[in-house]
Amino acid sequence: MSTLKFALGIVFIIVCVALTIIVLAQEGKTQGLGAIQGFAENTYWSKNKGRSREGILKKVTVVLAVLFIAISIVLNVL
Repeated sequence: MSTLKFALGIVFIIVCVALTIIVLAQEGKTQGLGAIQGFAENTYWSKNKGRSREGILKKVTVVLAVLFIAISIVLNVL
C-alpha cells in the first residue's frame, strides 16, 4: 500500500506543478479599451476559442484540476 501512496504522491506533485504552470500561462480576462468603447468581439478568434491556444489551455486546466481533486481524495483515504 505504501508503494501506491508513494506513486500517487509523485503523480500529485507533477499535477500540481503542471497546473501551476498552465494557470500562469493563460491570458487575463480583461478586454482593455474595447470594452469601454463597446466594440463587439465577432472575430475569427472569438468564434473559434476552443481551437485556439487559450481554449486548449482552458481544457487542460479543467482536466488537471479534476485530477488534482481526485488524487487528493485518494491520498487522503489511503
